[in-house]
Amino acid sequence: MDRRTVLRATVAGGAAAFSGSLWAGAALAAPAQPGPGPYGNLLAADANGIHLPAGFSSRVIARSGQRVAGTSYVWHWAPDGGACFPAGDGWIYVSNSEVPLIGGASAVRFRADGSIATAYRILGGTNVNCAGGATPWGTWLSCEEVPLGRVFETWPDGSRSAEERTRMGRFTHEAAACDPDRRVIYLTEDESDGCFYRFVPDTWGDLRTGQVQVLCAPANATSGPVTWQNIPDRDGFPIPTRFQVGAAKHFDGGEGCWYDRGTCWFTTKGDNRVWAYDAVNQRIDLAYDDSLVPAGTAPLTGVDNITGTAGGDLYVAEDGGNMEVCVITPAGVVAPFLRIDGQSSSEITGPAFSPDGSRLYFSSQRGTSGNSTGSGGITYEVTGPFRR
Repeated sequence: MDRRTVLRATVAGGAAAFSGSLWAGAALAAPAQPGPGPYGNLLAADANGIHLPAGFSSRVIARSGQRVAGTSYVWHWAPDGGACFPAGDGWIYVSNSEVPLIGGASAVRFRADGSIATAYRILGGTNVNCAGGATPWGTWLSCEEVPLGRVFETWPDGSRSAEERTRMGRFTHEAAACDPDRRVIYLTEDESDGCFYRFVPDTWGDLRTGQVQVLCAPANATSGPVTWQNIPDRDGFPIPTRFQVGAAKHFDGGEGCWYDRGTCWFTTKGDNRVWAYDAVNQRIDLAYDDSLVPAGTAPLTGVDNITGTAGGDLYVAEDGGNMEVCVITPAGVVAPFLRIDGQSSSEITGPAFSPDGSRLYFSSQRGTSGNSTGSGGITYEVTGPFRR
């Protein structure tokens, strides 16, 4: 009996015991399993090629290489990680650009009625800006996904120039998630043997100084207690940060990261997993693993960016797969929320909800063309009766 068969049998026996909320603690009785989604089945594709449940609609916000509607600003190539921020009586959606050398990030500002007010650049001249994370004080951390990559703190309203935050470590950065309760920032690393880090600033709200730490646990552990150890050299040269602490646990391609009420959820693309770090009890568990569902039934593959709602639903975007955003509910059910047609050479990036939770933003990084440069990227908005 192979590993997948054994794990499926384990889940089949334990699934009935799983009835609590994901937010009730990371020590789940079993990872999420396929089932009926909270919004019902997906309907036929709309005019934008997006399959959505009844009651939801989509619109195109921006296309790479073209002016954002109603503005003179040309939207960046290869849109990636993103987040939303309140701004006056409207809001701002920030999006990274995952291209070499010019990278950076752009922003679209919306009025209260959802119309576009303006669009502009908030970061430029950086390298392969993949994901990042929002801070409680209203800035966007834009992360470079290259060896010795840096974190840049940016101001979504464009009121200040971006500032480099190299004290947060030099490595192949992916995403960041702020934990205001413990006053740390969790960081993922996009390497096949990457690590999961946290940055402990000397002063909360000031990221100029602090300590980088790495999560430590047995190499094959998928659940159980963990510890944290200081990284001796955050600059990562000549020894990369992931190799500096022998007890560090390695993860297969760290991607998205999302914190909520004591749990930091992060994804690993190499093994299609969603992990739950229980920050209160300092332990890790699996929230989803495609090898732990019956063969051929996994709705979520190509696990990548992640976001969540105030009501406890997680939304996970696919890099490849069948170009879906899937929802993982607090009841432990995973199901497709949307699917994009005709863009199999792309990936879904940057999922983020408007501050009131009524709109979901995301991008198809390479669109129908499959090209990271040029006019391939498309940024969308979905509106509807989201659970909040």
